[in-house]
Amino acid sequence: MTVGRTWSVVLTGLAGDTVEVEADVSNQTPQFVIIGLGDKAIGEAHQRVHNACENSDLRLPRRRLTVNLSPASLPKQGTGLDVAIALAALATEYRMDAASLAATVHLGELGLDGRLRPVPGILPAVVAAATAGFRRVVVPEAAVAEAQLVAGVDVQGAVSLRDVVRLHGLEVPELALPPVPLPEAGSSGDPDPILELADVIGQHDAVGALVVAAAGGHHLLMTGPPGAGKTMLARRLPGILPALDDAAALQAASIRSLTGASVTRLERTPPFEAPHHSASAAALVGGGTRVVRPGAIARASGGVLFLDEAGEFGGHTLDALRQPLESGRIEIHRAGFRATFPARFQLVLATNPCPCGNYGVPGGACTCPSLAIRRYLGRLSGPLLDRIDIELGMQRVSIAHADRTGTTTLTTAQARAQVVTARERAARRLRDTPWRTNAETSGSWLRSGPLAPEPAVRRPLDAALHRGSLTLRGYDRVLRVAWSVCDLAGRDRLQVGDIGRALYLKKGTTR
Repeated sequence: MTVGRTWSVVLTGLAGDTVEVEADVSNQTPQFVIIGLGDKAIGEAHQRVHNACENSDLRLPRRRLTVNLSPASLPKQGTGLDVAIALAALATEYRMDAASLAATVHLGELGLDGRLRPVPGILPAVVAAATAGFRRVVVPEAAVAEAQLVAGVDVQGAVSLRDVVRLHGLEVPELALPPVPLPEAGSSGDPDPILELADVIGQHDAVGALVVAAAGGHHLLMTGPPGAGKTMLARRLPGILPALDDAAALQAASIRSLTGASVTRLERTPPFEAPHHSASAAALVGGGTRVVRPGAIARASGGVLFLDEAGEFGGHTLDALRQPLESGRIEIHRAGFRATFPARFQLVLATNPCPCGNYGVPGGACTCPSLAIRRYLGRLSGPLLDRIDIELGMQRVSIAHADRTGTTTLTTAQARAQVVTARERAARRLRDTPWRTNAETSGSWLRSGPLAPEPAVRRPLDAALHRGSLTLRGYDRVLRVAWSVCDLAGRDRLQVGDIGRALYLKKGTTR
């Protein structure tokens, strides 16, 4: 055989494309050439493959060896094609099962000693292979548990290149080599524990607003002085959200895999991302020069993106949120390709009222100049605030007030049960539409669809629009929140009280 063929996968963002790897030998000047629009890492693969084959006692032909990565017009990045390149090259010299090679996808990087090293993105690569119709995948031994999360795929783990060629019928002695472990930096660690909502003291209105936000998937802004409980509330939001279904859990795990984290199971708790206020726009959106990695927005998809001290973030960084909040996806454009990541998340912003945190605090003394206050709050631009469903003003809870009210009577389990029931009601109402939560619904459908509120019900909302205190986008967002209030109350039609509660959550305060 002079031509060897097998398959692998290249990733562009979260999407994967299958690549046919074919090798051919010819009687020209001896050389190892890889063609097919690969990046520098792929261009260096010939040396890794050559040394790995030599150290595995698998000799490559001493003629001109050309490896083509098809489709040649598709840009390819990373080291995950190493094993497939080595297999195709060896198939030109050794008698292996051609049908087995053609039906198998190979993933992994080669070490110089012939061992297989795991690479980021094994899980989305296996998903792409399964989508393309492949039912057998060979991965490094350390990545077997991750690859087995995809149902219907026969996952074969291999420690070395010799293990792989034996899978395809070549009889070679086994070498006792230890598997390459996952890197320490790639360890995902234990998931964050679910925090108890009953630990929140005194902030009953804020807890109610958090439940409404969870019920409809709404974005939330909390403004208040330090110590009011903003961060405490935000960190309890994932615990009251419904568990992720199979598709959402697999998507969240695939995004974690792209970051290089170790993925061994599907987590059902929605993800929670809280980047530091010094994070750049690229850290939120994602990016990279050759290999595009997901940012905090993509990692929070299906869960919560929490920006604590939002007033300390750069204005350009915060405005980078506007497009994904509307479209539900992130598109990163680079020369020659475009990477797309999901961006369906709940945004939670927490900010102080001024740099010192005491502006408007009863008994507090604010030392900030008026210009500093305006500049601080001005980082939250009008277009960004217009995309926020619930704006919550908070105050500190005094010791006397805490002793009088005690802890909230609503536990995490009780709140989650309310949220799940409300979401089920919304899903039944929206079953004939492309939406499943109130936050996703179209404004025009809410205003003029079959469940549009009667004129008497929407009169307070119309008055706010006519006064100019709401934009039309804000009008629609208040309607979405009103439906969440209605779902929590167990009603099938909006009432005036639901509109009033939603307007209060958009413009009111908790104290």
